[in-house]
Amino acid sequence: QVQLVESGGGSVQPGGSLRLPCTASDGSDLRYTAIGWFRQAPGKEREDIACIRNHDGLTYYVDSVKGRFIISSDKPKNMIYLQMDNLRAEDMGVYRCAIGGVCGSDGMSRRWDYWGQGTQVTVSA
Repeated sequence: QVQLVESGGGSVQPGGSLRLPCTASDGSDLRYTAIGWFRQAPGKEREDIACIRNHDGLTYYVDSVKGRFIISSDKPKNMIYLQMDNLRAEDMGVYRCAIGGVCGSDGMSRRWDYWGQGTQVTVSA
């Protein structure tokens, strides 16, 4: 089956930046699918972050990350990136990418079929 892998997490100061890549370690082709990014902090529900619809390039961001996060696709490398700037304490959590869902201009579907294992993002002074 599809196996997604995220990386790039770490610990940064408030206002810092991280860039998280997502790819398919099993070689699955991500060039024409929708990819979503999510995060989850301990004791909290999973949060939608952003998605990209690769067949036409449409992107969506939740209000809390608009203007700070950018999702992009590098199709020749079969990679998707989440660039995170101006990080805040509320951005902390485990970040995961997923496919098998719906990405639209109004939001993201609840269900996503294939998930990466996650990468930890910590923001602290």
